[in-house]
Amino acid sequence: MRLSQSLRKKRRRSTKAPMELDITSLLDILVIMLVFLLKSYNSSGIILNVPKGLKLPKSASQSINTSGVMIQVTPETIYVDDKVVLNTRKLPRRTYDRNGKRIIPLFNELVRKKDLVKRIKKSSKEAKPFSGVANLILDKSLKYSYIKKIMYTCAAAGYKSYKFVVLGEE
Repeated sequence: MRLSQSLRKKRRRSTKAPMELDITSLLDILVIMLVFLLKSYNSSGIILNVPKGLKLPKSASQSINTSGVMIQVTPETIYVDDKVVLNTRKLPRRTYDRNGKRIIPLFNELVRKKDLVKRIKKSSKEAKPFSGVANLILDKSLKYSYIKKIMYTCAAAGYKSYKFVVLGEE
C-alpha cells in the first residue's frame, strides 16, 4: 500500500503546472542596453587614442571625423599616428626652419606618411588615394602661435585640409 501511495504522490508532483516567467524586467534591461549602444555608436569608424595629459577643448560641433593622419599635440610632445615625433624636453639642434614657421621633425614625418600612402596606392588599385586630411588633436592650453606653426608645417607637407578633434558636449 505504501508503494501505491508513493507512486500517486510522485505523479502529483510531476503534473504541476510549469512556472511562468515575467519578461517585463528583461525587456526593460534590453531597452536600456539598446539606448546605451545607440548613444555610444561611432558611425565614422575612426578610433582615436588621446595621449595622457592631453586636454581636449569642448565644442557643440556635430560633424563626423574623416580618415587621415592623426597629429596629437600636448604641451610637451608631438605625435603622428601614436608615434612620438618631437619631445620639447629634448629638442634637437635644428627644430625650426623657414624663419621659425616650420617644425622640421613633424614635417619629415608627415612627408614620409604621404609618400607611404602614395606608394601603397601605386601598388594596389583598391587602396585609398592620398586625401590630404590632417586630424589635429590639440591640447586646449596651446598658444595660437604654436598651432599656426603646426598648421603651416602640415600645409608645407601637402596636407591642405584640417579637422580639429574636440570633445563633444553630452
